[in-house]
Amino acid sequence: MSPETVISIAKQGITTVLLICGPILLLALVVGLAVSIFQATTQIQEQTLAFIPKIVSVLVGIVFFGPWMLSHLISYANEIFSNLTRFVG
Repeated sequence: MSPETVISIAKQGITTVLLICGPILLLALVVGLAVSIFQATTQIQEQTLAFIPKIVSVLVGIVFFGPWMLSHLISYANEIFSNLTRFVG
């Protein structure tokens, strides 16, 4: 297997991981920022207050984006497994 092929597979894998994790991480970032702004304006300095909204938003994001994430991951896995003989041989 040539170095270009390995780099291409690694690039595609990293792109797939970023596409799958991106919406959930962005959602957690936005909710965390909103909660921290709320804490700063109301002067509530409770450290555990940010966890519950983030957990709920991530779970809602997984329910909403889950089918898209799963289909993207399955297509990547199918592509890797269908080309497995080309990679090994």
